Amino acid sequence: MFKKFIPFAIPAIIGLFSACQSSNTESTSTEGEASPITSESYREYVSELASDELEGRKPFTNGEKKTLAYLEQEFRALGLEPGNGDSYLQEVPMVEITTSPAPSMTVTGAENFELKGLEDYVIWARRTDETVSISQDELVFAGFGIVAPEYNWNDYAGLNVKDKVVVVLVSDPGFYAEDSTFFKGKTMTYYGRWTYKYEEAARRGAKGCLIVHDTAPAGYGFDVVQNNWNASKLYLDTRGNETYRCAMEGWVTKPVAEKLFAAAGIDYQTALNNATKPGFQSKSINLKVSTSMTAAIKYDRSYNAIAKITGSERPDEAIIYSAHWDHLGIGKADEKGDSIYNGAVDNASGVAALLELAKAFKAQPQQPERSVVFLSVTAEEQGLWGSAYYAENPVFPKEKIVADINMDMFIPSGKTKDIVLVGMGQSELEDILAEEASKVGRYIAAEATPEAGLYYRSDHFNFAKIGVPAMFTAAGIDDTEKGKEYGKKLQEDYVANYYHKPTDEVTADWKTEGAVEDIKLLFNVGKRLAFSEEWPSWKSGSEFKSVREAYKK
Repeated sequence: MFKKFIPFAIPAIIGLFSACQSSNTESTSTEGEASPITSESYREYVSELASDELEGRKPFTNGEKKTLAYLEQEFRALGLEPGNGDSYLQEVPMVEITTSPAPSMTVTGAENFELKGLEDYVIWARRTDETVSISQDELVFAGFGIVAPEYNWNDYAGLNVKDKVVVVLVSDPGFYAEDSTFFKGKTMTYYGRWTYKYEEAARRGAKGCLIVHDTAPAGYGFDVVQNNWNASKLYLDTRGNETYRCAMEGWVTKPVAEKLFAAAGIDYQTALNNATKPGFQSKSINLKVSTSMTAAIKYDRSYNAIAKITGSERPDEAIIYSAHWDHLGIGKADEKGDSIYNGAVDNASGVAALLELAKAFKAQPQQPERSVVFLSVTAEEQGLWGSAYYAENPVFPKEKIVADINMDMFIPSGKTKDIVLVGMGQSELEDILAEEASKVGRYIAAEATPEAGLYYRSDHFNFAKIGVPAMFTAAGIDDTEKGKEYGKKLQEDYVANYYHKPTDEVTADWKTEGAVEDIKLLFNVGKRLAFSEEWPSWKSGSEFKSVREAYKK
């Protein structure tokens, strides 16, 4: 899951490592259409994808080459057709930008002072310029930095920020409201995502955008942001199709924001309170900032892997199953000397599910009426870039994509009564999931921390952005034998001991029954769509509803 750049509240969506000591390789398939999905083959797929041989599956490495070769081999073995013309691969041009900021930022105004890089702020450049200069550029407070027509909200109304540096608040106004109908209350909307804020500032012509960090609405501490100081980041290579980007993106701490506002004669808390109210007017802070950055640029390419089963009656309409193949590669060794970040749960498990689903569809007595696409994308850990590229360059046009069902981080646990739906209330796909779950005595549960905005943090999000109904589920915690408290404890164990560590690998005590049951549910959702003329829609209140309606009229 996309966590390297700005991680999020892991316990809300991740599953559970089992404490069971017995090996589980037996089939757990039950009667019904999804019976080809078994624990034996699922475990074998995960083991291969998470093996040391694949070197942690990082883009631009030998691990990528080996991973893609394995996926093509398995696609062929399952009898799947190439998903990109006559190829199983889709080239994804990328650029790696390693930014080196100056150690300080100068603030001038009614009083002058220095801010310390890393300690007070973290900045980077997304442009491919080798040097970036912020020289006496004006600071402007733009509230939450949101333009949301469906909420009648525009923080940039009447505000000229061209070539200026905007300061914006994290999350969205609903987080601070007691009214659950204001935006979505505590549930974060797309407008609360930090990525959106940089994009909107760029659309307004701002030279820079600094987000005020606050742990509660952000969902993580400033130490997480600090991991990006002097870090290299991957982006799509947009040469020939450039769009304007801010010269500087980044974060400042809340104490720094309070100091900036005080220097301008403004009380920070009052400004925040005002920004949460309709009719708020953004304004200049009457301060100027100066700093600089240098950047090292490297162009390269990675690949999405795509296979399909062509529909028998409506081959131009497609249901997409997606899962990212990439992980973190070889890095810092742990206390045992293991330096390979195998990514068994994150996300060999999702790619293994993709292969299990393909196997199940191929085992059906009839070919699906619609095409079914099995898409394994690159560079999710770096910013959802593989799925972003596919969404911009889809094999099937967006008008013909029925739905995306995304899989990220199946967990080695026993069966659960529930399956967690990330982004409750977004689309009719969740109603289909609820119906299929009830048929097997299960239920869907909402994510534990909707304010963390998890719906916007995995590959399905890029399909949602182009209007395609997209669903993302996570492991349940209501263990059929030991209940919810047991499940919660196992979540904590995963976060503490396995997440983004070399220990995230297949072990003898893995249990796979829970993952297999979830995969079967997702198969039944996709099968229902593949053998029907049903077109799921976005629900009222979804920020993606108008996008779909604009081209589906």
